[in-house]
Amino acid sequence: MRHEGYLPGSSGYRRIVWSLFAAGLATFTLLYSTQALLPDLRRDFDVSTGASTLSVSLAMFGIGAGLLIAGPLSDVVGRTRLIHLSLGASVVIGFASALAPTWEALLALRFADGFALAGLPAVATAYLREELHPSSQGRAAGLYVGGTAFGGMSGRLVSGFGAELGGGWRWGIAATVLVGLACAVLVRLALPASRGFEPAPGNPRALAAMTRRALSDPALLALYAIGGCSLGAMVALFNTIGFRLADPPFALGIGAASLVFLVYPLGTVSSTWFGDLADRHGRRTVIPIGAAVAVVGALLTLPDVLSLVVAGMGLLVIGFFAVHGVASGWVPLRAHLGGTSAGQAASLYLFTYYLGSAVFGTASGAAWTRAGWPGSVALSVVLMLLVVVLAVLLRRTPSLVPGMR
Repeated sequence: MRHEGYLPGSSGYRRIVWSLFAAGLATFTLLYSTQALLPDLRRDFDVSTGASTLSVSLAMFGIGAGLLIAGPLSDVVGRTRLIHLSLGASVVIGFASALAPTWEALLALRFADGFALAGLPAVATAYLREELHPSSQGRAAGLYVGGTAFGGMSGRLVSGFGAELGGGWRWGIAATVLVGLACAVLVRLALPASRGFEPAPGNPRALAAMTRRALSDPALLALYAIGGCSLGAMVALFNTIGFRLADPPFALGIGAASLVFLVYPLGTVSSTWFGDLADRHGRRTVIPIGAAVAVVGALLTLPDVLSLVVAGMGLLVIGFFAVHGVASGWVPLRAHLGGTSAGQAASLYLFTYYLGSAVFGTASGAAWTRAGWPGSVALSVVLMLLVVVLAVLLRRTPSLVPGMR
């Protein structure tokens, strides 16, 4: 008998949504575990500011590369199996990262950790679609996104305070790994086995054909670029904000400086609110508005006034999640309406999303080295202005549904 999907209120539904919340928390706690630690890494390994950002960028490169493999692999081995493998491997690699003897070893382990972490984002939405009743999928997806947002914040906060209390970056990474381990155990015990999954035989030719179709629509290409530029703009400032707050005139400790990451949950509210705006006024209108909010936020951080820096970072987060929330939801819809594989288009969006973070996150270190905080801000502003340009070009692209904006 075909599995009709768990309904809200059932034990299976509760186990799935809380397991994926925990999995999202673990994934993004581990992914961002070194971002608050960059000043310590720069000092302890005697590397430049630009080089220190590689500990974040290589994890982003890893997750981007892993996404290209994890999605098709899950069609063969199953969703839950890949989720468990992903979390287990990332925890082991995370512990090894905390013990890395050299800078080169740490970078290699960060790439490997990112690669391992790709399992969850690659299959989460597919798993929800297969296991939950259609009437309950939206709510469950929202809780999963909430877990990822909370993980993004906790990775930075837990590592920052772990390093300050423990006396170094190794303790910071270890603290995030303990969070990841606890979540992995919870997921292992609670996540129900797949009931709606149907294995698909590997077919490289079919995959190549789907990829070509997902790369043939100019609107999808613009949306992929919007994802990469928008995350790149945010990571450019989050990578270097620790240096700004650690240096005069603020001279904050690593724990106090990591409190700036408390603005991150604003993204959950922002993505929901701007999503409603997109439903009423059209996606083509909302994306440039979100980018403009992010530009204002970036510029607001330029004065040496701590309250303005925090407020500016908050606006940056609000603007970024407005852009990303609308663009990421638009990609599978546009693909489906155009006869393209929605899953493949979504995978390509995530690939460029993390690729943009890796490339521009590294560039932010070079910008800091050349021009300090104004250099990082300039990079972020230019990337968000590119988002505006791409959004304007999207307005000229015909909608696939009459009356849909």
